[in-house]
Amino acid sequence: MNNYVLLGTCFVLGLVLRRSGRLPDNAAASLNGFIINVSLPALTLAYVHGLKLDATLILPALMAWIMFGLGAAFFWMAGRWLQLSRASTGGLMLVGGLGNTSFVGLPMIDAFYGAQYLGLGILIDQLGSYFVLSTVGIVTASFYSSGKRVQLRAVVLKIARFVPLQAFVLALLLMPWQYPGWLAELFQRLGSTLVPLALVSVGYQMRLSQVRGRSAALATGLAFKLLLGPALILFIYSQVFGLQGTVLRVSVFEAAMAPMIGASIVAMEHELDPPLLTLMVAIGIPLSFLTLPVWWYVLEAF
Repeated sequence: MNNYVLLGTCFVLGLVLRRSGRLPDNAAASLNGFIINVSLPALTLAYVHGLKLDATLILPALMAWIMFGLGAAFFWMAGRWLQLSRASTGGLMLVGGLGNTSFVGLPMIDAFYGAQYLGLGILIDQLGSYFVLSTVGIVTASFYSSGKRVQLRAVVLKIARFVPLQAFVLALLLMPWQYPGWLAELFQRLGSTLVPLALVSVGYQMRLSQVRGRSAALATGLAFKLLLGPALILFIYSQVFGLQGTVLRVSVFEAAMAPMIGASIVAMEHELDPPLLTLMVAIGIPLSFLTLPVWWYVLEAF
């Protein structure tokens, strides 16, 4: 409960700081830069290093890929039914098909399941969400944008230069060796900055645009991301794959996260209906603070 209060407090602090004008307009970019290049890599080195790798981790890592595939099919059909533009359809595929498994997901895992499962959350985030975004996500954004071509070299370089992914690989390579006490503590202290900074950043970036003309697309996108998509993952993983226990709960819990900020940035760079994507993120994140406890309660039955 204390961790959940911390999340809400940091989110509100972000809102207050933005309205107060005490920080520069690019403060969120600076916060995100520190999180991506310092906090998340440190957390990765701290918790992935101690992760016990076995075949049961393959399914959690695949969750984001399956979720994105389900979302792409759903929003393709929804786009035709609602007569959405190509830009809106492509944007919903990215933002509605990929969850915020790091900035929101990791703090939520810490709050509901404990720090011992952060390694699993990072695995889902790095080999799942961000890997999907850096590969098929960029391909999808390029396909639905106007005049953008997919450049294989740019995709490969983007993946190779992504610092949290580099830290993930390094943590795997260092598994046979135990960290010195001072180094382990350093990684944990730096990694602990992710929770407050991430939620302050999310609150600081929250902007509500005009909903008029986009309410149907917005409602469809949020309904899939927060309700239908996780329900499908729960059915597939529990009934088809037979996954059980906390690994199942954390995997589905990550699937139920709010829309991914990184995916919205990529989609906006490709001009995929930025106002709609802003609404998805701005409304989806605070709304997930209400839906995630419900999912936690449901998952306790599995």
